[in-house]
Amino acid sequence: MKTIRKIIEIDEERCDGCGNCVPSCAEGAIKIIDGKAKVVKDQYCDGLGACLGECPQDALKLVEREADPFDEAAVEAYLEAPKEQKTPAPSGCGCPSEQLATFPQAGTCQTANTPARMNSASADSALGHWPVQIRLVPPTAPFLKEADLLVTADCVPVAYAAFHEDFLKDKVVMMGCPKFDDKDSYVEKFTQIFAANTINSITVLIMEVPCCSGLPGIVKQAMELAGKEIDLSTTVITRRGEILN
Repeated sequence: MKTIRKIIEIDEERCDGCGNCVPSCAEGAIKIIDGKAKVVKDQYCDGLGACLGECPQDALKLVEREADPFDEAAVEAYLEAPKEQKTPAPSGCGCPSEQLATFPQAGTCQTANTPARMNSASADSALGHWPVQIRLVPPTAPFLKEADLLVTADCVPVAYAAFHEDFLKDKVVMMGCPKFDDKDSYVEKFTQIFAANTINSITVLIMEVPCCSGLPGIVKQAMELAGKEIDLSTTVITRRGEILN
């Protein structure tokens, strides 16, 4: 039976889909759907407003209206559901995106014998493994052991010209889009990775645009869920390819 109670209301005109509010909702009541924050179900929102201070556009507010009562048991079942889902099995098609690989870095002899026009920072790849997409890297990948992890929004390598030389070298990279991908699946993936591996450090690279700003929060939430404290730094890149901070 519906009742009059406090509940979160989201102004879609103001919402820019940055996702800052998602990690702050412990009940998982808010998701980014079609580029906008939405309350998944009224019964998942406790009406306490923990997410209110996270919105840079002031798109969230508490209102009193008729809604389904907050259901703690339903929230627990909802939060447990992603954990029970098994990792999809490889398709068996031999697609390179599903095949783990590590790449040896060029030695001094190889570097010396590389033609001068190719022997530049812009030409040498610092990538040491495959895959690189957050959704495709399995938590048990051997290259995650004792790794210095680079978590980057996928626009960063396009905007920042010296990405390989300045950021990727000697790091394990995982890239994705916090605006268009499912944030809950990101939190789950990183939680599994942090629980299963010793990660030495984490560098998060994001663009200056609002939709990127939720990525550090996703990583922090995963560390909390995994019960790990890992050295974390965040760097912001401008749309012109400059380091903002």
